[in-house]
Amino acid sequence: MAERTFVLLKPDAVQRALVGEVVGRFEHRGLKLVAMKMLRVSRALGETYYAEHKGKAFFEPLMAYITAGPVVALVLEGDGAVALVRRMMGKTNSSEAEPGTIRGDLALSIARNVIHGSDSLESAKREISLFFKPDEIQAYTRIDESWLRE
Repeated sequence: MAERTFVLLKPDAVQRALVGEVVGRFEHRGLKLVAMKMLRVSRALGETYYAEHKGKAFFEPLMAYITAGPVVALVLEGDGAVALVRRMMGKTNSSEAEPGTIRGDLALSIARNVIHGSDSLESAKREISLFFKPDEIQAYTRIDESWLRE
């Protein structure tokens, strides 16, 4: 069943010119890009986005990192999109991420790991609503969809 998930390409992905490669991986896997924007995460948005980490030792370095430069926010749609994106990303710690995953191939460290993807449908809905207005998400049929689904 088609579902939507949220992906954030972090400042290191933008700075290292990895956006096209990462988006291409998702599209080549059959996921449909239904929203995308480049922005700078404000302190307020960062604190809301990472609210569960507030008070932890790594919170301030995380805030400094996520607000340091532009990011690219995406909404992807497809069958089992949340789980598929998580598998494609690989483990958070790039030294443990399998080759062939985004982090296994592209991330430099646990602190500079290129990408975030929602871990559940509930998180996806919350994160999508933080970064996108409903009218910024496009509904359309990709020309190859009939080949991707039965």
